[in-house]
Amino acid sequence: MCKKTNYKTPNPRIDKCMRNLIRYLKFCSNLKVVACCCGHGKYPMTIVVEWMPEYKREIISDTIITRKRKFYKRDKQGYYYIPEVVNNAD
Repeated sequence: MCKKTNYKTPNPRIDKCMRNLIRYLKFCSNLKVVACCCGHGKYPMTIVVEWMPEYKREIISDTIITRKRKFYKRDKQGYYYIPEVVNNAD
């Protein structure tokens, strides 16, 4: 898990601490990773994959995501989370 930062990198949409994991998933499977976040110590780690074109799933919590895009919501402190995953974690 990494701290929430505004670092400038070639791919700022992937948290630094998750890059190797995402590369590994892409290399070892035919899953298309469409979104991910380490949670920054506040929320659960999430990786959203496209199972089929119309079917998205967060693979760590095994939660189906019905939205086609904009999987994450932003809280007042600027942290991103997936509401379905946070609600299922209770």
